[in-house]
Amino acid sequence: MDAGAIVGAIATLMEIVAFLLVARALVSWFPDLRRHQIVQLLYDITDPIIEPLRRIIPPIGQIDLSVFITVFSLFIIAESLRAAV
Repeated sequence: MDAGAIVGAIATLMEIVAFLLVARALVSWFPDLRRHQIVQLLYDITDPIIEPLRRIIPPIGQIDLSVFITVFSLFIIAESLRAAV
């Protein structure tokens, strides 16, 4: 496996995580879904990713900017990785 394939796989993984974070943000609009097992798994996967940033940038009212910043950053980094190869 060459370096380009590894970098591409990492970039793809970052994009998948970003989409999981978007799904988490959408699900947060429906509080009753939080009890569902799949939603719990989604939170279990994404919590470790956004918690460090959430400690730095607390939510403003009902808006959690840490998710938006993380998603934006993941897409930018993934695109930069692909452009570098």
